[in-house]
Amino acid sequence: MTNHKRFPGRSSGRVRPHNSLVFLVVLLWAAAGVRLSGAPPQGKVRRDDGLNILLVTLDTTRADRIGAYGWAKAKTPVIDTLAAGGVRFANAYCPAPLTLPSHASILTGTYPLYHKVRNNGSYYLGPEAVTLAERLKEKGYRTSAVVASFNVDSRFGLDQGFDFYDDQFSDDEMLKTFRSERRADEVADAFLSWFAGHAQEKFFAWVHFYDPHMPHDVPSPYKEEFAGDLYDGEIAYMDHHFGRIIDRLRETKVLDKTLIVIAGDHGEALGDKGELDHGIFIYDVTMKVPLIFYGPKVLPAGQVSASRVRLIDIMPSILDVAGIPANKEIQGTSLLPFIEGKRKDDLSCYLESYYPLETYGWSQLLGFIDGDWKYIQAPRSELYNLEQDALEETNLFSKEGKTAAALDKKLVAAIRDYSSKADAGRRKLSREEEERLRSLGYVGSDASVKIPKGPLPDPKDRMNEFKLLYDAKLAEYEGRLDESEKNYRMVLDMAPDVSWHYISLAILMARQKRFDEAIKVLKTGIDRIPDSVVLMSRLASFYMRVGDFKGAYEMSVATLALDPRHFDALVIAGWSEDMRGNWKASADFFGRALEIEPENKFTRLKYAYALGALGRGEEAAAIDEKLKSEYPKDGRIYKDLGVIYTALRKMDLAEENLAKAVEYSPNPDNYLAYAAILERVGKLPEAVVNLKLYLENTREGNTPRKQQAQKVLAEWEKRIKE
Repeated sequence: MTNHKRFPGRSSGRVRPHNSLVFLVVLLWAAAGVRLSGAPPQGKVRRDDGLNILLVTLDTTRADRIGAYGWAKAKTPVIDTLAAGGVRFANAYCPAPLTLPSHASILTGTYPLYHKVRNNGSYYLGPEAVTLAERLKEKGYRTSAVVASFNVDSRFGLDQGFDFYDDQFSDDEMLKTFRSERRADEVADAFLSWFAGHAQEKFFAWVHFYDPHMPHDVPSPYKEEFAGDLYDGEIAYMDHHFGRIIDRLRETKVLDKTLIVIAGDHGEALGDKGELDHGIFIYDVTMKVPLIFYGPKVLPAGQVSASRVRLIDIMPSILDVAGIPANKEIQGTSLLPFIEGKRKDDLSCYLESYYPLETYGWSQLLGFIDGDWKYIQAPRSELYNLEQDALEETNLFSKEGKTAAALDKKLVAAIRDYSSKADAGRRKLSREEEERLRSLGYVGSDASVKIPKGPLPDPKDRMNEFKLLYDAKLAEYEGRLDESEKNYRMVLDMAPDVSWHYISLAILMARQKRFDEAIKVLKTGIDRIPDSVVLMSRLASFYMRVGDFKGAYEMSVATLALDPRHFDALVIAGWSEDMRGNWKASADFFGRALEIEPENKFTRLKYAYALGALGRGEEAAAIDEKLKSEYPKDGRIYKDLGVIYTALRKMDLAEENLAKAVEYSPNPDNYLAYAAILERVGKLPEAVVNLKLYLENTREGNTPRKQQAQKVLAEWEKRIKE
């Protein structure tokens, strides 16, 4: 029998009240007509094909930091109340300690072995996958998703089957996602905005919260209240805004006919087991997650299942409640028999992390849990009896050799049985995508990472290196740049064959405008790892930053020689040719880039600009008009459209768009362009006003353009007086 007190302070039976907030929320909901006691009889499940379904995923959330799971310091009354009114699974496991692979498993009911998404950013869920959204859409559900971080952006394939997929974090420069994440308040706002138009439809909605992820930066008053533990504060903040969604479902009388599933995608080590965050190891602190089912009409209330279950069991369970047969690809099992008491056994679990291999050249970690035993296959393998050693402190691999050998065979069998024959959905990260992931605390994978010959290093033996890297990133985030640089250099000395260490140091230098030094660091990395496309493409981008367009072009072409579909290299090659006036080559490169990332905002803008320069104005205008509909307040799009329509002699449209450019982006370039069109359509006084605004706001020195503008202004003012 498995021990269910896996972490200190956890409760093992029914949910125990740990503070008055839970009672308060229960009373408020009861007064408002939420039938917490109106569930089916204990141990019974009612299947209902008319239910709404709300899937809420809590990124980076440890089960043992939620009140319902026994954490006395928690402030999670909304989640706790749903647990008290539904079914809480005390021992749920994710398949990988990373956001994208785990969510792919949730939405397909399959292991990473099958869906082939093994890491963040560098993989995508292939179109052959059958998702929960696709199955429910077939049955008449309106499908919606609101996600909070770049890790689950639509470009990674999780949008399959969703009518509406909100991954808009804000307008941007190079990508549609300028920020890497958005807080719970924005996520709740986005869902509620969608819900307002669909409350009366049968829907499946996925809401993704990301707040507990590092770096921990919770707003007031949670920042002050949880000053000693901002991780708890972020969970409390997330819970509060989740409560706004629940309140709206209640107010619209939708809550009573909605199945709600709450799941963590992975945990957070918080220093336990030698790891500060997550991604490297597969110990329980990052693999055990909260899992709660709540459905007043269909599920019993106040029930706790002690059985070990998996995130891959969510999809078949939802389909089962909705009366929809599971598709053949699903590797999970419906949890309804566990809820009904027909099953009380523990399900076996496959675990993996390829992050250490693909990022640092260390060994991957694979694991298998069966009964009370947990086996981790590594250069120095591990075996734990979870019944007797919940904290995984005593490695029994040497002592229990037969048990370890048996579990290794089961692991090998699982890999054989659960793997699909499909090719992995691999993709290259662009430079800006690397930045998004880096700001979220991840380092991207690199296909050219230098894998050492012979046995791979055990991640356990590289924790000093990883701790230094973490400290360097934290110091950089907090503005302690000298300390950060010192740590990055120490990491490089320890591991000179990892591309990302050079990139991290170079980015730090670039933040301080030390571009010559940054370029030197990247060149050193390329000398050491000559086939590293991430180093080469990063160097190309730095050449662009310093205005060395020839160097940027040459390094991009060198990158493309190794990887013809490297998105970032294509963009930089196109941009460098743009800056040198080679419009045909520029358009060709941008066109190739758009075949890879057709939604990329920056690339579409630059492609349209190049087409306009080639005299293909109608094509350029069509691209920018589409962009304008997607980004209605981006002044750059209006500026480009104004220039294109001027060339097409559509003066009314040119004036209209340039007026909007000035409204949304009142900058010198837009003032100048607007002044020019106003003069051409005979509105000279308004043209003078905007030309003066250009001269008043430009930061140019005594450039020829500025001198010409001053001369033109004098001529225009003279014409007005005449």
